[in-house]
Amino acid sequence: MNDKIIFKTGEATVLAADGQFTDAMPEILIGATDGPVGQAFANMMGQTAGHTRMLAIRACNQMVRPATMIVPKVTMKSGAYVNLFGGVVQSATADAVLDCVIEGILPRAQVNDLCIISLIWIDPRCATDANLDEQDLYRTNYEATKLAIARAMKDEPTIDELIANRHKIVHDMFTPKA
Repeated sequence: MNDKIIFKTGEATVLAADGQFTDAMPEILIGATDGPVGQAFANMMGQTAGHTRMLAIRACNQMVRPATMIVPKVTMKSGAYVNLFGGVVQSATADAVLDCVIEGILPRAQVNDLCIISLIWIDPRCATDANLDEQDLYRTNYEATKLAIARAMKDEPTIDELIANRHKIVHDMFTPKA
């Protein structure tokens, strides 16, 4: 039996507290460093204007394992946005990854052989909201990242669940006409 993790995907949405724009919607890619995910991870090490990529660290000199790269889904146009991405959200992501190892969601024996790419969305309004609750931004990103990783590792939703819900569930932002 081959336990090597080649290519796992997951996503999750955790909603903000009332009055906040702190919804979290990470999209996760997990795989072996010597496979397609590792190749993508290495290729993403370069920077592009407005889309600064960062390794997930818990604190200076405390990069998590598996190595995790956070990538913004929205162009970062202000220092305030970059600070949220590289502060609150980076911390939440790193803590979630480490807790997934601690809780056995990610295999501890493979932490140096895996890497994770996490596409992160922060509502641009967060950067200008004078009443932003950074604790809620942390909470939503932490919970959503853990859930996305767990779903990736369990291959959820299953194809049977998707088929069963095909005509019961519609996209949250668009309902097609029958």
